[in-house]
Amino acid sequence: MADRSAPSCHLRLEWVYGYRGHQCRNNLYYTAAKEIVYFVAGVGVVYSPREHRQKFYLGHQDDIISLALHPERVLVATGQVGKEPYICVWDSYTVQTVSVLKDVHTHGIACLAFDLDGQRLVSVGLDSKNTVCVWDWRKGKLLSMAPGHTDRIFDISWDLYQPNKLVSCGVKHIKFWSLCGNSLTPKRGVFGKTGDLQTILCLACARDEVTYSGALNGDIYVWKGINLVRTIQGAHAAGIFSMNACEEGFATGGRDGCVRLWDLNFKPITVIDLRETDQGYKGLSVRSVCWRGDHILVGTQDSEIFEIVVHERNKPFLIMQGHCEGELWALAVHPTKPLAMTGSDDRSVRIWSLIDHALIARCNMEEPIRCAAVSTDGIHLALGMKDGSFTVLRVRDMTEVVHIKDRKEAIHELKYSPDGNFLAVGSNDSSVDIYGVVQRYKKVGECIGSLSFITHMDWSSDSKYIQTNDGNGKRLFYRMPSGKEVTNKEELKGVQWASWTCVSGVEVNGIWPKYSDINDINSVDANFIGQVMVTADDYGIVKLFRYPCLRKGAKFKKYLGHSAHVTNVRWSHDHQWVVSIGGADHSVFQWKFVPDRKLKDSLHIAPQESLVDSNSDESDSDQSDVPELDSEIEQETQITYRRQVYKEDLPQLKEQCKEKRKSAASKRRERAPGNSIRLHFVHGYRGYDCRSNLFYTQTGEIVYHVAAVGVVYNRQQNTQRFYLGHDDDILCLAIHPLKDYVATGQVGRDSSIHIWDTETIKPLSVLKGYHQYGVCAVDFSADGKRLASVGIDDNHTIVLWDWKKGEKLSAVRGSKDKIFVVKINPYMPEKLITVGIKHLKFWRRAGGGLIGRKGCIGAMGRADTMMCAVYGWTEEMAFSGTSTGDVCIWRDVFLIKTVKAHDGPVFSMHALEKGFVTGGKDGVVALWDDTFERCLKTYAIKRAALAPGSKGLLLEDNPSIRAISLGHGHILVGTKNGEILEVDKSGPITLLVQGHMEGEVWGLATHPHLPICATVSDDKTLRIWDLSPSHCMLAVRKLKKGGRCCCFSPDGKALAVGLNDGSFLIVNADTLEDLVSFQHRKDVISEIRFSPGAGKYLAVASCDNFVDIYNVMSSKRVGICKGASSYITHLDWDIRGKLLQVNTGAKEQLFFEAPRGKKQTIPTLEVEKIGWASWTSVLGSCCEGIWPIIGEVTDVTASCLTSDSKVLATGDDFGFVKLFRYPAKGKFGKFKRYVAHSTHVTNVRWTYDDSLLVTVGGADTSLMLWTYEMEGHRDSRQCDSEESDLDSEEDGGYDSDVTRENEINYTIKALSTNIRPMFGIKPHLQQKEPTLDERQGVVRGSRPPVSRALPQPEKLQTNNVGKKKRPIEDLILELVFGYRGKDCRNNVHYLNDGADVIYHTASIGILYNVATGSQSFYQEHNDDILCLTVNQHPKFTNIVATGQLQLLLFMCGMQ
Repeated sequence: MADRSAPSCHLRLEWVYGYRGHQCRNNLYYTAAKEIVYFVAGVGVVYSPREHRQKFYLGHQDDIISLALHPERVLVATGQVGKEPYICVWDSYTVQTVSVLKDVHTHGIACLAFDLDGQRLVSVGLDSKNTVCVWDWRKGKLLSMAPGHTDRIFDISWDLYQPNKLVSCGVKHIKFWSLCGNSLTPKRGVFGKTGDLQTILCLACARDEVTYSGALNGDIYVWKGINLVRTIQGAHAAGIFSMNACEEGFATGGRDGCVRLWDLNFKPITVIDLRETDQGYKGLSVRSVCWRGDHILVGTQDSEIFEIVVHERNKPFLIMQGHCEGELWALAVHPTKPLAMTGSDDRSVRIWSLIDHALIARCNMEEPIRCAAVSTDGIHLALGMKDGSFTVLRVRDMTEVVHIKDRKEAIHELKYSPDGNFLAVGSNDSSVDIYGVVQRYKKVGECIGSLSFITHMDWSSDSKYIQTNDGNGKRLFYRMPSGKEVTNKEELKGVQWASWTCVSGVEVNGIWPKYSDINDINSVDANFIGQVMVTADDYGIVKLFRYPCLRKGAKFKKYLGHSAHVTNVRWSHDHQWVVSIGGADHSVFQWKFVPDRKLKDSLHIAPQESLVDSNSDESDSDQSDVPELDSEIEQETQITYRRQVYKEDLPQLKEQCKEKRKSAASKRRERAPGNSIRLHFVHGYRGYDCRSNLFYTQTGEIVYHVAAVGVVYNRQQNTQRFYLGHDDDILCLAIHPLKDYVATGQVGRDSSIHIWDTETIKPLSVLKGYHQYGVCAVDFSADGKRLASVGIDDNHTIVLWDWKKGEKLSAVRGSKDKIFVVKINPYMPEKLITVGIKHLKFWRRAGGGLIGRKGCIGAMGRADTMMCAVYGWTEEMAFSGTSTGDVCIWRDVFLIKTVKAHDGPVFSMHALEKGFVTGGKDGVVALWDDTFERCLKTYAIKRAALAPGSKGLLLEDNPSIRAISLGHGHILVGTKNGEILEVDKSGPITLLVQGHMEGEVWGLATHPHLPICATVSDDKTLRIWDLSPSHCMLAVRKLKKGGRCCCFSPDGKALAVGLNDGSFLIVNADTLEDLVSFQHRKDVISEIRFSPGAGKYLAVASCDNFVDIYNVMSSKRVGICKGASSYITHLDWDIRGKLLQVNTGAKEQLFFEAPRGKKQTIPTLEVEKIGWASWTSVLGSCCEGIWPIIGEVTDVTASCLTSDSKVLATGDDFGFVKLFRYPAKGKFGKFKRYVAHSTHVTNVRWTYDDSLLVTVGGADTSLMLWTYEMEGHRDSRQCDSEESDLDSEEDGGYDSDVTRENEINYTIKALSTNIRPMFGIKPHLQQKEPTLDERQGVVRGSRPPVSRALPQPEKLQTNNVGKKKRPIEDLILELVFGYRGKDCRNNVHYLNDGADVIYHTASIGILYNVATGSQSFYQEHNDDILCLTVNQHPKFTNIVATGQLQLLLFMCGMQ
């Protein structure tokens, strides 16, 4: 049975034994429903003591280490560790996520606290700065962040009696924070004489600016404002870990095992010493307390939770126990009862009842325990120890039977034989010892075939053989009880194994990923009856596979919860449960096994939503029954949008060429040409890798995109308007519900989304900063306020924006495979759906994150690739089109039915008021009723149906349909072949727009005396275009191969076309029928040219470095030009038709005589004198200036000279079209540049009368027409043209003052060390114990301060020299002379109708009263103020903003 699909049964988490007490504090609370919330490993647990039931929150993927309870006590916030840790706010009642806060912290989240009304949440990170962040958690928005402290912070709390105030404490500090605007400002607590400076572990805020804090030595420090006013000494005998405030007062818990209750004025009420109670023990340490009414919850270091009822305080009730710190490896299940035994490095062995969910026995051993086994009769429990010994206990009373030590290294595995006679003990000494149970465990055999430590073993059912696995991944077999190795495989043929816990062997090949280290699966256990097995690995994942599992990379279901490595996993004796144990999280998880038949009943229960799916992404891919991908989709998924160089890299690249710039700037360079071009018309539409990117606007125009241009096309006037804000390929387009704005997303290193108005063609908003490489899908919400976008980075990140504010609302990793479409639910803008390769997910927004649930296919179908999706007539209905031609109908997340709609993939779908319209690869447009019951009408896109007004010709019948839109009584259809068609409801089809299909376009030729051009492309077509205002494609011909070049004969009657297989054709320019064809070459024909005049000769250049010359009349080859060292790129004839100029890929400029092809050497000066019939060359002194500074990175691919030889147009690899004055002598000439093409511009040509410039883009498949405008014609839109790469000094230098100010460098000043050397000891540093720095010999002055702000004094001590306790007099600023004018401007203003003057100098804002001459000061800045402005709005009188100098800049507002 080689079924690689995932098993259909599943596991459900039923109970977790344990509580995280180590390295955490304040993580245990009562909720409003009187349930208890805490966490263990990566699971948030809500425990109901009344029903003895647990609920689990599974939204984290690593250890949870912090928890806070919302003031209404229903919502819980938890923070985790990890490289990109996040905070989840979740509902303790439904255990569903409410909000996710992410993308700010690193390493982990150490503490959390809600403010009084529960609107804001503060978090502290584990990064080196212990960053403090304040969140608007519902929106998932960061309000403020600041570095917390250089050392660990242990607790943080909002002051519940003063708004916008917080207190944090930690290693040797306490800080009082105020939140003003978006800045958090700390003040350090002053310990003074009242108490020693020491580590503060916890705190609680009270009325009147009083704060109580618990210190490491057991004292309680009482603060008023920022000053320590008194201490309560000896409140505890050791560190106070937890402090909890409630209506009655305060509860504290400490390392001394005591809980103390205090009244509201911190007078002691009572003390509860847990060590003295029945359940207590020496060394008990309290980590968390929570006091509500007459109940107190206590969490301890050793994973216990006690509940104390106040009036019976000496009888605490133990409600949860778990293993203590240290790894947990040993697990065994009882052979006949629902019991599990575990043993850990904490040296305890514990027996758990799987029915009562309780610990029923524990026993402490001398050594850490590494493995366990129960004998077949259930009487003996054997434990393998870390020191190489093993102990056997009686299960019923935990008394010792024997203790044997035969080995030096840890015992990692032991097992009783099925007949109960032997115990096999495997150790890290690479051997297995066999002991006779009946002979009081006498050693009877030894197996010594392994070369590495023994990891797993199993007995055969007849107790005659064992199989072992070792650390090298070797599987060996031994005969029992002698221990002789079995090498003859025949002998083992019929052996039945009593259990299967080995990780290597044919039966379990499939549990290993295709490429993986052999050690990362720690444990396996097979359930022979259910034909499933469960595995535990180093990534905290429990997986369920089919058994046997023969082929590598089998599919599975995965379950998260354990945070670090899962060390062991076992089925219970009756296969009802799976028990798994975590190493570092030392927790025991009990999972309920839900077989297939039960699944059907539970289908109505929605799956547990989590940030990570239980049916893992890796697991669902390439399932055995997933259909082959459609060729077209496959092609699309293989397109890469990565560029070697992005346009964003240009400034950096230019920086790197600084030396060249300097030399160039000193020389006088040719001015840019006075004439300019303006984009006039674009032939092309991007359909081959995009979908649903074509819409009617409000006014009935059509909006779509091609290359880097957003096009608004008026079909009545046949004119286009262009949005040119993008600088690289646009990949997606969505229209606002009001049909007036569109959003377009482009390719780029940090790619952007532009929202622009189709009427004014002006951008309204540009969104950047979250998508790498490109944006492949966008969608507006129904209210038009939000925008969803999907990136083409490896995780296909999904982002939800408030586009008007330019604010990211939420983000999440979408899928490893390509996502094609995102749609926002029209009824609930918090919900969205994405579809893609083997992917369909329903998302809902939760704060800064999105929570996804896979569509539940159930027994209906299989995971298919989805190409499109729409929402239906109610909020829970959704419809998706698959790659096999079905439409899936979803309610909520469940698939309810599928309808066959098309042959081949359904690429586009559109919802109407009363139905749907779909389009597929089969070239059919189908109209459906609103339930997809009936197909009302179909339209086939056929050549025969083309209406007379069409702007071109259909290349083939039934082209693949990629976009559909409805409006104005028509259906608009976009095809893969780059056509836009308008289908009338009655049937006729009008072709509106057309371009080349996928493949690069290189060949371009303009007609010698008509407004016509020809193009030839890798899409194997030759096309003739009309450049007059009718703008249509006149003719098209399919070729046997793609082509790279073409040329009209001088009389315009013939057209020569060079193909990619080395052949070329000459065709009739009107009918495109063959006149002649030749093939002398194997490689691509790269350029082809008729000689001028009568067009007697034809020069044909190829990529195998030759130019062949043919006599057109006699159709014979008359000459070959040899001598080029690389492929030929450009060809030009001189006017006489006697000389050829050739450019090659090695940047050679060569000359050959025609017709024989003899190579000539011509001096540069002579070349300039020759009259050329055309100039398309990019080399030589006449066009030296067209090569950019970064010429190594980019190539100039094409050029063309106007007939008056004044302006040279060029196209380059960056997608720029540039105009230069000709001749462009001298390096780095100035130019005008235009962006519309996205990648490389492959060819440029002027029309015969220079009225238009025609350009073609390589991969963007578009043909663009630019009108040529003379100098007098003022450029109406300046934005099209940009000045050249560098501005030289001649453009008008700077005034000397401006130059000086421009060169002031503020940073050095701000970072400089003290200028004047200091002598002596400052008074407050005298007679003080040496600080840590001084003890380590660090000189204080040697560390440059980051800014000139004074370092915060560690303690404000009084000057003890005079011994008289006289307080230091304060200095008060009285008068400041000076005003900063040298490098500032507009920084003096009148206030109060001219009564006062405001200005600044140094770090002080000064308000000068004109009448009295007095000054008052704003002194909150700590470095030079550089700018000042006054708010002019009548509502905000006397509000001033000033900005200062500092590494981390901040702004202050003053009144």
